[in-house]
Amino acid sequence: MSNTAIVGINWGDEGKGRMVDYFAGQFDVVVRYQGGNNAGHTVINEYGKFALNLLPSGIFHKNAVNLLGAGVVIDLKHINEEMGRLRDKGVAITPDNLKISDRAMMVLPIHPNQDKWEEQRLGKDHFGSTLRGISPIYGDKYMKKAIMMGDLKHPEALEKHLRRLVDWKNDTIVQGYGQPKIDFDETLAWIHRWGDALIPYLCDAGELLEGAVNAGKSVMFEAQLGALRDIQYGIYPFTSSSSPLAAEAPVGCGMPSLKVDAVVGVTKAYSTCVGEGPFVGELDGDAAHDLREAGAEYGAATGRPRRVAWMDIVATRYGTKLQGATALALTKMDVLSYLKEIPVCVAYKLDGERIDRFPYTPDLYDCEPVYETLPGWQCDISKARKWEDLPKAAQDYVLFIEERVGCPIKYVSVGAEREALIIRN
Repeated sequence: MSNTAIVGINWGDEGKGRMVDYFAGQFDVVVRYQGGNNAGHTVINEYGKFALNLLPSGIFHKNAVNLLGAGVVIDLKHINEEMGRLRDKGVAITPDNLKISDRAMMVLPIHPNQDKWEEQRLGKDHFGSTLRGISPIYGDKYMKKAIMMGDLKHPEALEKHLRRLVDWKNDTIVQGYGQPKIDFDETLAWIHRWGDALIPYLCDAGELLEGAVNAGKSVMFEAQLGALRDIQYGIYPFTSSSSPLAAEAPVGCGMPSLKVDAVVGVTKAYSTCVGEGPFVGELDGDAAHDLREAGAEYGAATGRPRRVAWMDIVATRYGTKLQGATALALTKMDVLSYLKEIPVCVAYKLDGERIDRFPYTPDLYDCEPVYETLPGWQCDISKARKWEDLPKAAQDYVLFIEERVGCPIKYVSVGAEREALIIRN
């Protein structure tokens, strides 16, 4: 297959896990290219149900090589524990099928703490962080203070870089947050406790990918979160601290010259959002409760209840363009089966005028949704496996979204299981 990116179109939580699990078996190399353990992909397969925070979803496929790329930030303790949970369920994880770029960055205990202290300092203006230390570690990366995974193989460099990091942090957190100093020796011991076991998995990601491409192998790029959480083009500052866009995949994977041939954008049949920031058309009351419960809308990494809304064409069209999607996957269609009528947000109203283009972030707070209502199908579609199996109202819903967004919907998911998928020709 061609090199393909599987990416989120909206605010994250689009159901990418079931799609990347489906696609992963068709590729030789599966790469996570950004983010950390602040979000999760829920995967259901023959091994059970899993919420993967760091491990690429190809880990369940015996013939796939899985790579955590240079753009990923890795909590050493978390990844060891995640690997252990999968091994307990019979999933084989070895240095042969899991590789970690030596240029990926370490998330240390100070980073989640700093995340928490900053959210506390912000008070009611907080960003809704997952408190996994993602913003602080990416900040350290661009301040040239972070520690790369490859330093595990270079003890002198590790201690030098850690000393510089600890001294700098202590100068800022004691006065800035009123917290006690970080202990260098304790932090170094923590790194060795959780990091030394990962040394056999470290690799030169560029060399690995170049070898795979030269051998004619295919690569799947797996993104975390969605386009509207992109640090540059999302609802800044209520974004992640990395870029989940497909255009970032070659840079974040470890081989910037690698070409992305196809982009499958994943979007739900309705809208969900975890975290703070503007969310046009957000539901409350019974409507929100019913949709959240029908879709089991709770964060895979945090368990937080997701904010919910009806399908947003304006946001979805914007995210589709940001991602350069060549095809869309519409997930959780089965969740809407309880509805007699289904509203769809087709435009926004801003200052009394209808707008069709996704606006600059501050303007989103003043936007009101403009709805069109489509008939529901009110029957169980979870057993549908062909387009013809769907009732006409469900087909019309898919075609309506496809036409308004301007990108073909090739995949329609009607359940969380790998096989609960309709592929349109």
